[in-house]
Parts: sequence; structure tokens; C-alpha cells
Amino acid sequence: MDYKNLITRTVSGAVLVAVIVAAVLWRAESFFVLFMLVAAFATREFHSLTNRTNVKVSAGYAVVGSVLMFAAMYTRFAPDCTFPLVRYIPVLYGAWLCVMFVAELWRKHPDPVADWAYLALGQMYVALPFALLNVLAFYHGQYHPLLVLSLFIVIWVNDTFAYLTGSWLGRHRMFERISPKKSWEGFVGGNLFALLAGYLMSLLEPELLWWQWMLFAETVVVCGTLGDLMESLLKRTLGVKDSGKSIPGHGGWLDRFDSLIFAIPAAVIYLYLLG
Repeated sequence: MDYKNLITRTVSGAVLVAVIVAAVLWRAESFFVLFMLVAAFATREFHSLTNRTNVKVSAGYAVVGSVLMFAAMYTRFAPDCTFPLVRYIPVLYGAWLCVMFVAELWRKHPDPVADWAYLALGQMYVALPFALLNVLAFYHGQYHPLLVLSLFIVIWVNDTFAYLTGSWLGRHRMFERISPKKSWEGFVGGNLFALLAGYLMSLLEPELLWWQWMLFAETVVVCGTLGDLMESLLKRTLGVKDSGKSIPGHGGWLDRFDSLIFAIPAAVIYLYLLG
């Protein structure tokens, strides 16, 4: 076992968890700044990966779109948002999108359709899920830090116990071609502890009933696992081990937040189905 890498991974993971918890609990503005930056870094990382193929999307311009989308969603749902000219942010995002598509008329890249497709994919696959985090944060018109943290807590609990259970009992691989280390035993083990975490959340946050919290946890686990597998498929297709090197011991931003890509939209849909 590489103990040095384990220590690095543990320390950087603990720091990241502390930053997320502090930013979410402190105030809505700190939540906004942190996850707008995460969305920007993840978007840049995504296009740095896909530009390894015959695609030439400007990662910097894509980051602008990601920031505008996150800000537009924040200003839409935050009840006390006082940013100047907030009503024009969605308009700016629409204008940015049009400019990015029209700009291909002047570029000389031989495959503009691929550029359009990957630009749109980056916005849908990376930027949109993080922007939808604002819907959870301002559920029912007020800031709900515990609802946001519950999403992370369920994912962290699932990841931890899926790893432990899989290491101990894992025999049957889920998708060995895509992610050789994931096992059905690990999935079940992580799932059970995530359900327990969902029940415990019901004791802290009465916004949902206990069984609604447990269904919330199940939704996050299943869709978070799919998000993890999708990112593994992306990396395997592009022939890379990690999406980046930004987080010591963990790889890149997409490596660390891949579960959120499917879990956030699924959680939003679930809560809206509950009304």
C-alpha cells in the first residue's frame, strides 16, 4: 500500500470537506462563490480533456458560460439577491451562447459541428448540474444549507462504505470494462449506510419525512454511482487515468465531484415530484 499517497489523499480530502461544510453553513454568498468556482474549474477541466481529440473548444470561453449559468440560476432562486443588474444575467448567458456558435463562422477549424457539440455538452454535462445546486439551496424560497450538505453527506457516506465493503467482500464487478474496482457488494454496502445517513438527516431537518429522506438518499446513491461510472467512461475513452491534478491524491475536479453530475439533477427532480 502506498501510505504516502494515502496520507496525501486523506489530508486533501479532509481540507476539501472542511471548506465545503464551512462555505455552505456560513452564508448563501459563500455557497455561491465556492460552487461557482468549482463549476468553472470542472468545466475547464472537461474541455481540457475533450480537446485531446479533434475538437478545439476554448476552455476559457466555456468557463465564462459556466459562470454565467451558475449566476443566472442563483439570481433566479435566491430571494434576497442584491447583485447589480441581476435581471440581465440570463440575457448575457443567451448572448454568450449565440456568440460562441456564430464565432465558428470566422474560425478555420475543419470540424465546427464537433466544436458546437462539445461546447453544448460541456454546458449540459458539467455547468448545468452545478447550476441546479441552487435549486436545492433555495428550496421553498429560503436558504437551506442542511439540504445542500445532505447531498454531500449521502455521497461521502456511500463512497466511504462502498470502498470499505468492496475491499472486504467485493467479488462481483459492476462494469469491469469501465471501472474494474467497483463491485456489487460495495454498491450494496454503501447503499445501506447511505440509507442510514438519510434517516439520521430526518432527525436534523424536518423539511422531509423520514421515508422521504431515505428515498432521497437512495436517489442520490443510484444516480451518483451512474455519474461516477459516466466519468470513468469518459476517461477510459480518452485514455487518461485522472481528469486532472488539481486536488492532491484525488486527481481533478471532475474526479472529486463526478457523482454530483447525475445526483444533483436527480435530487432536484425528486424534490419537485414531492411538491
